[in-house]
Amino acid sequence: MRYSIVACAFFAICAAAFGQNLIVTAEGHHGSAPPEVTRDDVSAEVNGHPARIAAWVPFRGDQAALDLYIVIDDGENADLGIQFRSLKAFMNAQPGTTQVGLAYLRYGSASIAAPLSADHAQVAKALRLPLGEPGIAGSPYVSISDLVRKWPADGARHEVLLISSGVDPYSPRDPLNPYLLTAIADAQRAGVLVHSIYYGRDGARLNWGQNYLSELGEETGGEAYWRSGQVLFDSYLDDLNQRLRNQYLLTLVPEAIKNGLEPVRVTGSRVSLKSASKVNMQRSLD
Repeated sequence: MRYSIVACAFFAICAAAFGQNLIVTAEGHHGSAPPEVTRDDVSAEVNGHPARIAAWVPFRGDQAALDLYIVIDDGENADLGIQFRSLKAFMNAQPGTTQVGLAYLRYGSASIAAPLSADHAQVAKALRLPLGEPGIAGSPYVSISDLVRKWPADGARHEVLLISSGVDPYSPRDPLNPYLLTAIADAQRAGVLVHSIYYGRDGARLNWGQNYLSELGEETGGEAYWRSGQVLFDSYLDDLNQRLRNQYLLTLVPEAIKNGLEPVRVTGSRVSLKSASKVNMQRSLD
């Protein structure tokens, strides 16, 4: 069984009746593994007010279920193929509690090349070179919204690894890119973490793409990786693996709840903690 039915039912009740669940990642210093985090190490605020922690559960054992989509921008260069060895090794290294899927971003939608599966080697075989046609991917953020919206809840963590330049031909160079902001809000409502690896050489819009990807990760609780020049993904994927192994389910009970997205802040006394910047509160305590 991929996850504990009793535990998932309990957390679903907590989320509906009291507040909402949030995925929190413990971050180590300078690439090192973080220490174990206990409930007593954690404090949280919702909309600037203290929130009670109803549950703090590590995603391990019966709670380790993860659905992870590798998502590739179909407009990127075909030389992405040099990264396939790293990507296949990353897929095959995932534990049996992780289902991996593969999608390509094309014309503002997420085209599923391989559905979520515990047969990681089979999913890895579906990797192909991006088409590399200018404009074919459209906005990567519209496509992320498409993936998030058609991804049904199943009791597992939902996370995305996006490989893209981050450049958005649908939007002017604007820090308030509407498609990016919509993708962030869609991911926050669904509790989806979006990690990314910058890949591309569109020099004129380079900084905008990197900034968009960084904002997408920061606001959803994911991590954005990039470095000048084309480098192998191995170090990024090693870091992502460590993050996936050090995540926790936080169930919050705020002093007052309004339906919709509310700003959230989670802090640790002994370790840096990262989560989405907003949590989707679904029901009032009144």
